[in-house]
Amino acid sequence: MTLENDPINITRQTSAISVTKPSGTQVDYYLYPEFEIHANTLPAGVVQDWHKHQQLDENIIVTSGKITVEYLENGHITSQIVEQNDVLRVKKSIHRLLNQSTEPAQFIVFRFIPTGQDQSELMKHDKVDCENLIK
Repeated sequence: MTLENDPINITRQTSAISVTKPSGTQVDYYLYPEFEIHANTLPAGVVQDWHKHQQLDENIIVTSGKITVEYLENGHITSQIVEQNDVLRVKKSIHRLLNQSTEPAQFIVFRFIPTGQDQSELMKHDKVDCENLIK
């Protein structure tokens, strides 16, 4: 049995688009045709502006420290702390991120445009064991 084999692509941090925003947030942008990945460092005390996304789905995983997410819910501002290894799915909410601690926080943002199709079964069963193909 032979399988299609696409090469692995590695994008080094030195190839990312690195930006320090006016707020002090540092972002490395990794841009691909079907999704984006952003590696963020939110310095202590930084507050990002209120914003929302019209079409994209934004997912955040905190890799170190903790951030506070504020979002509008039923016309009121709601606040939650998101800690290391927590995943925050922002969707189309009006939100902002804050670092209310004394240490920088780091998080990865994965952004894509959802298709509206449930792909969960495909993802669960997509892995093919290739152990017998490697000799």
